[in-house]
Amino acid sequence: MTEIYDVIAEWLTKDFGKVTAVKDLELKVRRGTTFGYLGPNGAGKTTTVRILSGLLKPTRGKASVCGFDVYTQREQIKASTGLLPETPGVYSKLSAVEFLEFIGALNDLSGEVLMKRIDRLLSLLGLEGRQNDLLESYSSGMKQKVLVASTILHDPQLVFLDEPTSRLDPAASALVKEIIRAMAKETETTFFICTHMTDFAEDICDIIGILTNGVLTTLGTPQEIVENVDAKNLEDAYLKIVGGQVDRSKLLSWRS
Repeated sequence: MTEIYDVIAEWLTKDFGKVTAVKDLELKVRRGTTFGYLGPNGAGKTTTVRILSGLLKPTRGKASVCGFDVYTQREQIKASTGLLPETPGVYSKLSAVEFLEFIGALNDLSGEVLMKRIDRLLSLLGLEGRQNDLLESYSSGMKQKVLVASTILHDPQLVFLDEPTSRLDPAASALVKEIIRAMAKETETTFFICTHMTDFAEDICDIIGILTNGVLTTLGTPQEIVENVDAKNLEDAYLKIVGGQVDRSKLLSWRS
């Protein structure tokens, strides 16, 4: 059987003036894979996602997403993918249902199909009693749930998630994990997840890439990465790869 890749990047690079945010990225993500993208703040993770989701043109190199070119077919990429950015916004004067109806309309969904999906997603996420309340009355965690629903509402082939559980309590985070697992297994949806939460990545991701200063330095399964650097777990491996291990002897030196 021929393998299908929903992300293919070759020498993909993005410069902002004299700063190179992403350098010579070589990456393939097979369909149905849950891919974790880790790295420190400023490493280039969000820039990569903005390029691959059709929001930003690269400086050079090649890439395709769901078979579409990132230079010339960005609208087709947007139609085939879902994107939950790290700092998304909602229309606070709309209810959850109205907001999801709006998102559905943007993705050519309407009528009974759309309403069934909205009802089922809001029920699944525990919002069925608040679906008609304005989003301005929602907590940050409740808004995040609505945004997760809006990202998968049109059943995209590939979903980009940037820190998807950052505002969720443990129960809601566990639910998002199960949604990702179910969609990846049953519908072969591909997930491209940017996160700082190594325990989340270790638990949910098939393959992990670690980006440092715009360069993809590490790629493999969580277990492979842990074993390759002789680490206890993925968090320990991550700290060994990118630096940042804590010297506990100096933690209180500021008091002297």
